Amino acid sequence: MSSEARLRASQSGKRRWWLLIAIVVVATLPLLFQDSYWRANLIVCALNVILAIGLDFILGYAGQLNLGHSAFYGIGAYASTLLIIKLGVPFWIAFAAGMALSGAAGMALSLFAVRLRGHYLAIASLGFAVIVHQVLLNWISLTQGPLGIYAIKPPPDIAVPGLPILSFGNSANMFYLVAGFAFLFYVLLDQLVRSPIGEALAAIREDEVSAASFGINCTVWKVFAFGMGSALAGAAGAFYASFVGTLVPDAFIITESFTILAMVIVGGMGTLTGPVWGAILLTVLPELLRGIGDLRLVVYGAALTLVVLFVPGGMVQAARIVRARLACLPMASTRQ
Repeated sequence: MSSEARLRASQSGKRRWWLLIAIVVVATLPLLFQDSYWRANLIVCALNVILAIGLDFILGYAGQLNLGHSAFYGIGAYASTLLIIKLGVPFWIAFAAGMALSGAAGMALSLFAVRLRGHYLAIASLGFAVIVHQVLLNWISLTQGPLGIYAIKPPPDIAVPGLPILSFGNSANMFYLVAGFAFLFYVLLDQLVRSPIGEALAAIREDEVSAASFGINCTVWKVFAFGMGSALAGAAGAFYASFVGTLVPDAFIITESFTILAMVIVGGMGTLTGPVWGAILLTVLPELLRGIGDLRLVVYGAALTLVVLFVPGGMVQAARIVRARLACLPMASTRQ
């Protein structure tokens, strides 16, 4: 076995161990936090992880500046809910349809804006988010507008012979469901970015002209990345509706897109692990600071500013710096 093959095998083994540790941690969290308030925050964390890794696939790997991620979040939530309420479609079929519709909307937007780059694409995606929000707000006959949709049921119970009925009205079970899907989506994207698809997306992100000169179809892969990330946002939206039980358009305003973007940047753009940590930090931090009142917004904003100024690579870069300095300590001590 060559040294490169051994290195890949070693890295693969490490990833498996980290994924196993993540599974154990996720499994124990509802046991540690039995208060309904914190269990609800755990579910929100899992939802934000799905949103953050989906946006990171578009922004961090394909280099497409998407400021309209909240639109696809809302499309998934409303599409799945309306299919269930209006047409009586079973939850999981409605869930898949919400994902598909959000993914199709993302692909359509990317296809129309395929010639746009940088801030032009950002403005186009931002405009799309405004349009979607206005549709949700003003199409009252369908969405109930600002009145909202209420009494949305959680996912149906799962009955396995010989085992207790798994009810998702229970917050712990709901967390396991959403976190389980977040884990599956993470593994899927991890496999994609480590495949030739990830190499093609990275080439497009670094230099689209050079990528095209090597025979990479930039349009196809940009549309694919946008569709994949948008579909994940739609999945998060479907889970959000069934978790909260209420849908109002203001849950999907433009500021939600900036919050998700902050999670990606603070965690570390272009690394799937970074957005996971960014989503967890920016979900939990405001709750921990809630005791200091409105001052928490100042602390929250200052923390974000400091991260962007001094650690532009986010938490992942900070972890690498700390790891490198710790590795240098034994060497310095032996020299002395």
